[in-house]
Amino acid sequence: MYSFPSVRHKMEYVCTKCGARHSIDELLYTCPACGGVLLLNDTEFEKYTEISGKTWQEIFDARRASDCRALKGIFRFYELMAPVLEEEDIIYLGDGHSPVVEASKALKDKLGLDFAFKHEGQNPSASFKDRGMAGAFSYLRSMVRRHGWDNILTICASTGDTSAAAALYGAYVGDPIKTVVLLPEGKVTPQQLSQPLGSGATVLQIPGVFDDCMKVVEYLAAHYRVALLNSKNSWRILGQESYAYEVAQEYRWNLAGKALFVPIGNAGNITAVMSGLIKMKRLNIIEELPRLFGVQSHHADPVYQYYSQNKEHRTYSPVEVKPSVAQAAMIGNPVSFPRVQKLAAQYEALGGDFNVVQVTEQAIMDAMIIANMHGHIACTQGGECLAGLIKAKEEGKIGHEFAVLDATAHALKFAGFQEMYFTGTLPGYFGISPKENLQNLPHTVISQERKNLLSKEEYTAEAAHNIAKYMNLLEKQ
Repeated sequence: MYSFPSVRHKMEYVCTKCGARHSIDELLYTCPACGGVLLLNDTEFEKYTEISGKTWQEIFDARRASDCRALKGIFRFYELMAPVLEEEDIIYLGDGHSPVVEASKALKDKLGLDFAFKHEGQNPSASFKDRGMAGAFSYLRSMVRRHGWDNILTICASTGDTSAAAALYGAYVGDPIKTVVLLPEGKVTPQQLSQPLGSGATVLQIPGVFDDCMKVVEYLAAHYRVALLNSKNSWRILGQESYAYEVAQEYRWNLAGKALFVPIGNAGNITAVMSGLIKMKRLNIIEELPRLFGVQSHHADPVYQYYSQNKEHRTYSPVEVKPSVAQAAMIGNPVSFPRVQKLAAQYEALGGDFNVVQVTEQAIMDAMIIANMHGHIACTQGGECLAGLIKAKEEGKIGHEFAVLDATAHALKFAGFQEMYFTGTLPGYFGISPKENLQNLPHTVISQERKNLLSKEEYTAEAAHNIAKYMNLLEKQ
């Protein structure tokens, strides 16, 4: 058994806007001094530089086989994320360890690209959000234990994945935690809506889009005692850093010649990935930073619009979103954008390369269908990343790097979009025209009426004959 770490550090919130520092012994989501978003800082991080990068690699590799429950999931990277939590507080529901699946030879040859998907849909609630919820709920459980709270309400705004993860982890922890999720009415797939309902969460809806829900949740967090579970929650960002650590570990801690593609959405995940990569570089766990690409749909692209400007004269402006098949990306004013600004500057100062590419809704949907027809289980956000890789290649922003694409959720969560693509029933506001060679529909082999006229033996033989004819099968000689 690999024992739980005994060393504890001190952590604090640091405001990305004014630099103020605040205690983690209270629920904070924005800076009390100026309202800026927060990052978590390990005040004793430099002590870890006394340990060689090779030793860190060996520690994390050994923990992959640990039978210590608290180290089985994302917290096998405990020192890099939350070295203040006790073993008893850490929640593990099978999070982390999502597979990196290299694209098939046929898919690589078709696209002329060398890449793999990291399939985050194989987390417990079928999305990457479980990483963040493992972090947020472990911290909440620590706060409940230390303060003796007998009632705490968690709340999140969501387009689907956040609500599913929050409801699952909240249901597992149970009393005194109760979970509420706020959804934009009619903007969540039936599959995603079923998840928080099935986990017993209170599901509330309002008209509008995610940004409207987020404003309501922020108001509640500012005026009532609730625990906010969106990416404004810095503990969620810490949990999601584990994605970066797992990618590095997958490639034996060598990210030279690699490019990571991450959908931006509310910008929490790309914040976490950057933060994790920066920490590994500072500790010499990795020698070279990979190239990092954020991807946005042209229907919701404020971060792309910012980084496409001349570096010396950039100004940020929220955008009014249009409907997107990549629902988690349909955010016109990402909460974590200030974190992206701050960390991107640090990333580039360490020799990293950060880019943002814009893709169309058509490209997103086509890419998802193509990937899944070649053996993947990518969601629309995974399609967004593949479309981003294709676009980056077209624009000369990427050469011979091997790309790792973030497929944030399971394809089944977005089966409705696939069905509409195949049947040509996608609403016009998406601006997508299904390509005939990518549409796939069932073919009826024999009608019910014909079956009624035949004996069982005749029906079996005729159905088989029709299949053989349809598939051009040759009879055995």
